[in-house]
Amino acid sequence: MRPDRPVGNPTLPGDPPGGRRAVAVWGIGVSVYFVAVIFRTSLGVAGLDAADRFHVNASALSTFSILQLLVYAGMQIPVGLLVDRLGTKKVLAIGVVLFTAGQLGFAFSPSYGMALASRALLGCGDAMTFISVLRLGTRWFPARRGPLVAQFAGLAGMAGNLVSTLVLARLLHGVGWTAAFAGSALAGVVVLVLLVLFLKDHPEGHEPEPFPHQGAAYVRRQIAASWREPGTRLGLWVHFTTQFPAMVFLLLWGMPFLVEAQGLSRATAGELLTLVVLSNMVVGLVYGQVVARHHGARLPLALGTVGVTALLWAATLAYPGGRAPMWLLVVLCTVLGACGPASMIGFDFARPANPPERQGTASGITNMGGFVASMTTLFAIGVLLDATGDDYQVAFSAVFVLQALGVSQILRLRRRAARRERERLIASRVSSVHVPV
Repeated sequence: MRPDRPVGNPTLPGDPPGGRRAVAVWGIGVSVYFVAVIFRTSLGVAGLDAADRFHVNASALSTFSILQLLVYAGMQIPVGLLVDRLGTKKVLAIGVVLFTAGQLGFAFSPSYGMALASRALLGCGDAMTFISVLRLGTRWFPARRGPLVAQFAGLAGMAGNLVSTLVLARLLHGVGWTAAFAGSALAGVVVLVLLVLFLKDHPEGHEPEPFPHQGAAYVRRQIAASWREPGTRLGLWVHFTTQFPAMVFLLLWGMPFLVEAQGLSRATAGELLTLVVLSNMVVGLVYGQVVARHHGARLPLALGTVGVTALLWAATLAYPGGRAPMWLLVVLCTVLGACGPASMIGFDFARPANPPERQGTASGITNMGGFVASMTTLFAIGVLLDATGDDYQVAFSAVFVLQALGVSQILRLRRRAARRERERLIASRVSSVHVPV
């Protein structure tokens, strides 16, 4: 084995070749995820406008994002099973139709109830995108490219967040609610056409082996086998612990926190949200390269990100007078940008722990982690804000509770996952020796 090749990501017999065609096909899948993230995060720049439009308080406003994430998280295992069974193209197509309909419905919703239903529909379609893109990457690129492919997918998502923060925010205040959201829905139609015309599940000669579907028994086996792997559970808890601080900040509560608690203008707050996204994109490239070259860096990177994030949140919330200086807010937003790339490391624990036929299911389980944490924190912050008269220091302290829970689980599972991964690597080396040339 070559010394520059990362442990845990060897080139295996039958690996896809990658190349330009792989990049082109995978790029179509990534464009779908890009649009889904624009729609997902569109409420983050419209939170204050939504509160005025539907005449709701903080708890009711947080329900928009909570319901969307509840649907998203609840769909992860079913979507993983669907991807394993139906393939990427069909699942992505269904997802595009659903999240485009949800965005369009949100544009024309006359009431709070209709808007909630639209966000739920959007969350359902959004749930079908990221796992499909991960699966598409494993079908078109060699295994050793897995960490980089996953980080680039996350990078595309952050680019979608950036578009939401910069473009959609301006449209919202330029042309109004209905025109901004309805106009953005056209992007869903564009990626659907590209998907139907050009996307393929796998390159020629690399078709997955067919295996019989046995109804509920098959579903139970897929879920149980994935869950039994310590790497899957460790991936879930890494995702749980790292993703949610930035997700909560970008998805809903960052703008109100910066404007109402820190006294910034909307323009300045928007620039800080943009900084989170830009930092995410830069850190994602760095983390992807580091993990691809040094597989042992996965856990130190994840835990280091959690620790620094907690430290900066504590410093911001505890700053005398309740309003942090601009330099501290800039550092906080820069560090929050590392949360998304750190959460992608969770998939780098789940991926080598499961065979190809369980990749979708294992990714679905892992992907639930961060969204369950985000949903819980969004709800807790909304309730605490209403209960304390908009005391953001108390409300945002909920972040530390979930971080402590996640770190305890990561430390509990890390040795078992490492031992099991070594066993799988040894087995793959042995089997590759006996593959005829």
